[in-house]
Amino acid sequence: MSLQSHLAELERKHRALEEEISECLSHPAVDDLKIVELKRKKLQVKDEMERLRQASAADVH
Repeated sequence: MSLQSHLAELERKHRALEEEISECLSHPAVDDLKIVELKRKKLQVKDEMERLRQASAADVH
């Protein structure tokens, strides 16, 4: 998998997690633990995207 396609897949996952979090928050019987887990996963995806971007920038220099 190329770096660009991997980043695109991570961005897709990040958006999907954000949508799922919004959906959960719109319901009155929200499970706080589920929200925390989704936010943790979203942060992990964001961190991975940033790591890949930094590695890519380092390869260019």
